[in-house]
Amino acid sequence: MVPAASENADFMKAALRLARKGAGMVSPNPLVGAVLVRENKIVGSGYHHFFGGPHAERYALKSARGEARGSDLYINLEPCCHVGKTPPCVDALIAAGIRRAFIGMQDPNPRVSGSGIKKLRAAGIAVEVGILERECRQLNEAFTKYITKHIPFVYLKLAASIDGKIATASGDSKWITGASSRKLVHRLRSEADAVMVGIGTVLGDDPLLTARLQAGAGKNPLRVIVDSRLRTPPASKLLKTARAVPTIIATIGNSAPGRTAAVKQSGAELLPIAARNGRVDLKQLMKKLGQRGIATVLIEGGSELSAAALQDGIVDKVFFFYAPVIIGGKKAPPMVGGSGINKVSHAIKVRDLRYRKVGDDILVEGYISK
Repeated sequence: MVPAASENADFMKAALRLARKGAGMVSPNPLVGAVLVRENKIVGSGYHHFFGGPHAERYALKSARGEARGSDLYINLEPCCHVGKTPPCVDALIAAGIRRAFIGMQDPNPRVSGSGIKKLRAAGIAVEVGILERECRQLNEAFTKYITKHIPFVYLKLAASIDGKIATASGDSKWITGASSRKLVHRLRSEADAVMVGIGTVLGDDPLLTARLQAGAGKNPLRVIVDSRLRTPPASKLLKTARAVPTIIATIGNSAPGRTAAVKQSGAELLPIAARNGRVDLKQLMKKLGQRGIATVLIEGGSELSAAALQDGIVDKVFFFYAPVIIGGKKAPPMVGGSGINKVSHAIKVRDLRYRKVGDDILVEGYISK
């Protein structure tokens, strides 16, 4: 009996909910959840918990306790068929005797890319691909970019007043948005591989950039400071905690030996990057981070870094938080600084906009049109 479309969707939604539990822990691997179904009941389930650990399929097979044979697999991403950190999951599924496989999307990894599906079909297992494909692709959008282009998926997060100011003219910015928005930002940090700020934010706010969630929840991301002239103060929170939380300063070099020594003594790493228009070349920085296995970067400003990131075309998605306050002032820094554009027709376009309330604030999400 073929499951109804609504049943397919419900079971794939269950797999997607499981997959999201691995957010922030499995990168640069994809988020994957799997459920095994017999007679319209879930008999086994699992998700990829951490990088290097068992894949979702193996957790699901183990939890099925012998009921996997003759069951249907629902999984948001094509099962792997190559040896990586773990053995091929396709082989385990075939050996377990599953009957059918409902797969959300084909794996964009060139090492898989349809080979797992072919192997399942060759073993006599019926395979259907494309169940809730849009949702499955969105869940692993960062993995798709990283595995195909070898550079991180970049999120730009900014918090501003309703008139677009990220601070007052005096530099005061704590706190424009409310507690609910700040809590969500800490979760975004925990799910990112790296969080990045410019030197202006370091000098103005002295941030810590850690993920302050409930005890034992989440992780701290790698912290990246874009500091072309190496002005980060040794007494800053970032350098004072650099031995506890990995920290990189991306700079164009040619800095005073005393500054270099102070940074190295703090435990932070200096990462030389080529200069572009007198500042760190952000495209080269993304390539260097990608080479280190960094699949996602969350940029948290400030105004000039945001402008440079958008101008250089490295941003994929934006999170703009707006607080119900008006700051005003010509000298109050805007969300995006820089020189701007000359014509509205040249403006950077944002697609697939979504809006939602976060406490008293409004969050606007969208993708940069490439």
